Amino acid sequence: MLDLADEVFHTRHDSDQLDVNDQVIERLARLHPNAVCEFDDGNGPVAWIILIPTTSSLMREFLNKSIGEQELFERTTEGAVYDALYLCSAMVLEEYRRKGICRRLVLEAVENIRRDHPIQSLFVWTFSDAGSAAAKALSEATGLPLFKR
Repeated sequence: MLDLADEVFHTRHDSDQLDVNDQVIERLARLHPNAVCEFDDGNGPVAWIILIPTTSSLMREFLNKSIGEQELFERTTEGAVYDALYLCSAMVLEEYRRKGICRRLVLEAVENIRRDHPIQSLFVWTFSDAGSAAAKALSEATGLPLFKR
């Protein structure tokens, strides 16, 4: 899945993007246990999502391009009250796409994060038309406004 992420997002060649590794995954889990979720079909993970709960102040800086994704992650304080949710990454192996797996993962994660934090908005930095459409659908399903970089 990490190879797929680099193939899609080219994170190793863009210092503004979050380069996901084991330490990043551990810290995301400390921000909220549902910040990283995966779907395993019994043979290993086939879908994976990353959400970054953060503050609306950091969201605005990100949307205004004052900070990048990596800095957004680094400046999000553990244990804070989060009111914005960054739809960071969603990946599904090709043979599992268009089955609603990712949508279910994200909606469940958002619901769980909202139980613990007063999330008021979603935001995204999309890399594809499919990503834009998915983010819009998630915004509609959650009733949360969506802001795009």
